[in-house]
Amino acid sequence: MIAVLSACGNSGDTAGENSSDERWEAIQDAGELVVGTSGTLIAASYYDENDELTGYDVEVMREIAERLDLEVSFEIMGIDSMLPAIQSGRIDVAANDIEPTDSRKKEFDFSEPYKYSYSTMAVRESDNSGIESLEDLKGKKAGGGATTIYSQIAEHFGAEVVTYGNAPNEAYLSDVSNARTDVVINDYYLTKFGVAAFPDFDLHLHPTLKFHPTEQAVVIPKGADKLTEEINRVLKEMREDGTLSELAIQFYEEDASEKPEGDIEEIEGLDL
Repeated sequence: MIAVLSACGNSGDTAGENSSDERWEAIQDAGELVVGTSGTLIAASYYDENDELTGYDVEVMREIAERLDLEVSFEIMGIDSMLPAIQSGRIDVAANDIEPTDSRKKEFDFSEPYKYSYSTMAVRESDNSGIESLEDLKGKKAGGGATTIYSQIAEHFGAEVVTYGNAPNEAYLSDVSNARTDVVINDYYLTKFGVAAFPDFDLHLHPTLKFHPTEQAVVIPKGADKLTEEINRVLKEMREDGTLSELAIQFYEEDASEKPEGDIEEIEGLDL
């Protein structure tokens, strides 16, 4: 579970509304929405060949800000820093392929999902890193962020998590290829594009394992109801007019804004 500051205590309806309005009004007064993102997740948040920040999450947030008549700026940080940065007020929201789990919902509000996916693995193509089932993770080394859902899944099945800072995909994936680690568990779309970006590595997506269906959403400060309402209003517009689908297909070559088809294994006993 990610270590974050405790949520504020309960308050009356009027106080909650005032807090909510103040947060939205502060953003309007500034004329800017400050978004935390990593810049290291290929297809979601990354720097292109012109060193410009782009990706599905980034462009979704740019479109949201434009429709809210706001400028947008991005603070680049590791996933382990984003949620505390929302609570400290350093950033307004975060968008970095983040899943709204039960534990996170206690500390933060979330938008409606803008992406649906599931989890998979990058493993060595030569031998699948000796992994043919989730139970085979026991004793393996899994590269990942210290506080991610994917690292929790690895630990749940007995893997040792090798942690990284705000490292690029290449660092994670090269370590699997050269056997410093055995596996990277991550989102299907991100893993697909990460592996494809390094064709010389001994890597592929695991050919049979599909598990832990996910949703990704904008992370919003707890109690910022008006901000949540405005972001959701725009996301609904973007879904209805096809903008979400267009952006998803642009970056993922598949419509990640819709739920994936097929059987996806649920994992029992995760405390997320």
